[in-house]
Amino acid sequence: MSRLLVRLLALWRKEALALLRDPHALAALFVMPAVFILIMSFALRDAFDPAALKPRSLLVQQDESPAARALVAAMRRSVSGFDEAREVSLADARRAVGRGDAAFAVVLQAGVGTAILGPEPGAAAAKVQILVDPAVAVVAQQAMRQQVAAVLGQVQASEMSRRVQALMGVPLPVPMDSVALPLMQRADGRSLKPSAVQQSVPAWLIFGLFFVVIPLAPVFIAERQFGTLLRLRAMGASPALLIAGKLPPFVLLNLLQACLMFAVGASLVPALGGEALQLPGAGGLAALALVSVSVSAAAIGWAFLVASIARTSEQATVIGGVGNILMAAIGGVMVPRFIMPAAMQPLTQVSPMAWALDAFHAVLLRDAPLADLALPMLALLGFGAACLILAAWALQRSRATA
Repeated sequence: MSRLLVRLLALWRKEALALLRDPHALAALFVMPAVFILIMSFALRDAFDPAALKPRSLLVQQDESPAARALVAAMRRSVSGFDEAREVSLADARRAVGRGDAAFAVVLQAGVGTAILGPEPGAAAAKVQILVDPAVAVVAQQAMRQQVAAVLGQVQASEMSRRVQALMGVPLPVPMDSVALPLMQRADGRSLKPSAVQQSVPAWLIFGLFFVVIPLAPVFIAERQFGTLLRLRAMGASPALLIAGKLPPFVLLNLLQACLMFAVGASLVPALGGEALQLPGAGGLAALALVSVSVSAAAIGWAFLVASIARTSEQATVIGGVGNILMAAIGGVMVPRFIMPAAMQPLTQVSPMAWALDAFHAVLLRDAPLADLALPMLALLGFGAACLILAAWALQRSRATA
């Protein structure tokens, strides 16, 4: 046992020294994802947070009934960017939206108040029209439609409750015009607003972790070309021992990447004027660490597989780089999943980067317990183990054919 430990320590030291001799590859592992995080956190801020758009909204009020005025008051409180909406005529609204001077115009047609009080739930929605500038982000368009529909339903429910309670002689505890409708809320009552930084930090961190193939593969291939692996195997080192001798230094490297990228999202992005990444508490940080280790295992396994099948460093760079880009494109890293067509979204689950992104989002957005993280982490560990087994098989096969 002590002899095995001595061998492992010697191999770990060798790998650490080999890593330190390639500062350019190390710099790329940290600079590349950090730059992507900074760029995409600002570039996609409006696409992920429609409220950040501050859309120019207009109001066309063709119904002055109390129910219609109550609907307007509720929309001013609950619909993003509608709190300062100007009231204009329908013709002016059409011109403003057509020229791009306004993003939205909500038209409350005559009779909407009567429809709110009527028995048909869909009658009021038919009296509300939303004019949209087609240049506005699709996410913002969907958010506006959903919020207006939600407020309309809230007002209808409140008015129905008012009428029922009035008939029963019971006073209404909450006035209709004081109802506020949050867009999204966590189970514990805290506001939940998915943002660009919550997408960009874990997404580009995953991308950076998988690029561990850049420093790992050339060293591995050089050892094979110069006979280092052959000499180590002649000394009794099995393929499994050789792989185990490389794992800890690269796992530590990936964990350092994760710490620095989360620091970029939590500190550097807000320092430059963006939204800060909200990190969870102690339990959530432990979950983030476990997810990071799982992603690192998958990334290192993939890097070993690439290194074992590539003949030259150039081949490893091409195979690893192209493979990473394809996994990122399919897995929702480069193009967020919700932007993809509905028919394409299930396809993302073939990419291990999608499993990693789901696990990080579960922690950052939902404070998910470890039980909810078990499936994506096991999938990542299984992917890494399968790649390592294939890499060991390839090494054994190369020895047999040597």
